[in-house]
Amino acid sequence: MHDIRLIRDDSAAFDAALARRGVAPHAAAILELDERRRAIATELQAAQTRRNEASKAIGKAKASGDDAAATALMAEVTALKERMPALQAEEARVEAALHDTLSALPNLPDPAVPAGLDENDNVELDRRGKPNVFDFTPREHPDFAPALGLDFESAATISGARFSVLRRGMARLHRAIGQFMLDQQSEAHGYSEIAPPLLVRDEAAFGTGQLPKFRDDLFQTTDGRWLIPTAEVSLTNLVREQILDEAVLPLRFVALTPCFRSEAGAAGRDTRGMIRQHQFDKVELVAIATPEQAEAEHEHMIDSAEAILELLGLPYRRMLLCAGDMGFSARKTFDLEVWLPGQARYREISSVSNCGDFQARRMNARYRPAGTKGTRFVHTLNGSGLAVGRTLVAVLENYQEANGSVRIPEALLPYMAGIDRLDPA
Repeated sequence: MHDIRLIRDDSAAFDAALARRGVAPHAAAILELDERRRAIATELQAAQTRRNEASKAIGKAKASGDDAAATALMAEVTALKERMPALQAEEARVEAALHDTLSALPNLPDPAVPAGLDENDNVELDRRGKPNVFDFTPREHPDFAPALGLDFESAATISGARFSVLRRGMARLHRAIGQFMLDQQSEAHGYSEIAPPLLVRDEAAFGTGQLPKFRDDLFQTTDGRWLIPTAEVSLTNLVREQILDEAVLPLRFVALTPCFRSEAGAAGRDTRGMIRQHQFDKVELVAIATPEQAEAEHEHMIDSAEAILELLGLPYRRMLLCAGDMGFSARKTFDLEVWLPGQARYREISSVSNCGDFQARRMNARYRPAGTKGTRFVHTLNGSGLAVGRTLVAVLENYQEANGSVRIPEALLPYMAGIDRLDPA
């Protein structure tokens, strides 16, 4: 959500920032609604004040025997009482229109975010690790992993496209990756482990920006709740409608949960394999910080995600997303892209975003700075630490062997109950 005061102060800058994200100007329409709302509020307040004054004057007029004045005042009070419900209804309508307009607009990009409208304009900042040199032609995981226990056919029979069944050692490896990442983030990087709900109410989905814009990307239950597309929704909303003490900040949360996405906007993309699924597991990182802490927390979060890739020996690169490619709630985003030898390209495995106070305003999440009576909105950050399914794909493709076997990375061996490789059945 946007601060209406900033739009009043510099509407041109607001529209210019929206333009960087490929969004048409909205400041004029917002200010028109804002002015109408304020005018109605002023008129309504004046009507309430005059009604109270006239009501008191009626008694005085009657006491003094001025029946004509009393009759006129009663008529005025009646007219005001009849007018006020219409004013209140109009105020509510304009307030709702203003709220809907503001809530549909994405966050404004940080000045450091490069210009651009899509992934082709993202900027590579760093590249770590060298892709393996194979003495055979590496394959994509859908071409060799079914023999290791990655079952797409059974999943299609049970649930349809974009689902998978994991069997035997493959299931163990998937579980090992999730537990390894959860342990690393909670034990080595200072994140507090949370087991959050997978179903959330409208208010929670609105708070992190999934509603109303991305309604079609979510799955909804028959009782109106939403299956989380990411644990970011549950974790960030842990501080909704709260006033925190500055001393407890920053807060760092981590959760390993299933995630559910309809992929409504991804028709025809990544239809093979596990890259884009309706149901997948992810380790999610969330930080709640003061504005002064946010930049350092952003760097800490990206470092925490990179540490997983380095421990697993997976080549990757860090990207700074351009203004047009960032998520709805983000003001600055780093992507981590892991090397997939089967595709001979880097693919996203984590997005780490600083959302500023955008989500906090939607959640009314604030903190009280030390030594002051007033409050400020917190800043929120989130990122994958990492997506389990995509990490599994990266392990399979980077550690594959010519005979179709896959070696288990050393960091995962303590989680594999003595299994050090997956062999074709």
